[in-house]
Amino acid sequence: MKYRVLGRTGVQVSQLCLGSMMFGSFGNPDHVECTRIVHAALDAGINFIDTADVYSGGESEEIIGKALRGRRGHVVLATKVHHPMGENINEHGSSRRWITQAVDDSLRRLKTDWIDLYQLHRPDPLTDLEESMGALTDLVRAGKVRYIGSCTFPGSMIAESHWIAEKRGYERFRCQQPPYSIFARGAEKDSLPTSTRYGMGVITWSPLSGGWLTGRYRHGEPFPKTTRGSIPANRKRAEGSQPVPARSLLGKPDPGDPIIRRKLDIIDSLLKLADGTGIPLVHLALAFVLNHPAVTSAIIGPRTIEQLEGQIDSVELKLSDEILDAIDQLVEPGSDVNPLGPEVGYQPPEITDAWRRRRGAVGPPA
Repeated sequence: MKYRVLGRTGVQVSQLCLGSMMFGSFGNPDHVECTRIVHAALDAGINFIDTADVYSGGESEEIIGKALRGRRGHVVLATKVHHPMGENINEHGSSRRWITQAVDDSLRRLKTDWIDLYQLHRPDPLTDLEESMGALTDLVRAGKVRYIGSCTFPGSMIAESHWIAEKRGYERFRCQQPPYSIFARGAEKDSLPTSTRYGMGVITWSPLSGGWLTGRYRHGEPFPKTTRGSIPANRKRAEGSQPVPARSLLGKPDPGDPIIRRKLDIIDSLLKLADGTGIPLVHLALAFVLNHPAVTSAIIGPRTIEQLEGQIDSVELKLSDEILDAIDQLVEPGSDVNPLGPEVGYQPPEITDAWRRRRGAVGPPA
């Protein structure tokens, strides 16, 4: 395993980060097997684990907490807050009220006294960013959290967060977590260069685009049944807040959809490129992400030990300019194959909410 410094923190993390979205009822409900995956990752040199309170409704954090018993001090542990965790309308978002409750809930489930990296899972249009950062700063000063970060924030919000930190004397976001893959390259246009400019680490999620870049999806072949669970969307949420995805990143692809056809065309070309270079497609997709100079670590989300073992060696690859140029010909730099799909992570309510687009108001209609 290879390691990189997380932004300017001085903390060294493995280039592959173990993601746990598939641990628990949303993916793999076998706690013993999930624990074996965690231990295998640690034994392979991975020292970075990312989870979130919403994954399997807190079950994922509980699994991680049990798996790290006796090994917690050797792991850089990250979790997130934002998505709904109950029926109460205030059990979500980035308000001081919710952050201060959610962090204690995560600490309890993770069976730890501190969280190395606590991240806002999504922007919250209902809450002043200054309020959120003030609450997060208090958590750092209380010793509950070591560093804070953001997920899927556009470049303008990243810049605003650093302005707020300087103005108010708050803790700065030390890293950003955008989606990034061959299929989702929008981060190259804004998030990655802005993060670099502010000395932030970058932890990318879904480098295999929800399983699409494994080679399991081909023209003329039945699509595999996905085991990637979805985050329930039936909990109450405030008007204007970011909706929780009702389906996984794989969703229910329709072979007749133009975007799906384009994905399949690109996969065919990528498989030919991989065969010609002797690199498995999974390794090619992961190496593409890790080869970007702004990226610190790529989150992998194995559901089985076999999936974990099939991804570890990708850190050894250095892609040539010829291979990268060939990928650029298939997907233009800075572009997303599906600009409005769940794989891009976040769309501001000014885009997703027709009422806001047409009236330009801050709040919902009375």
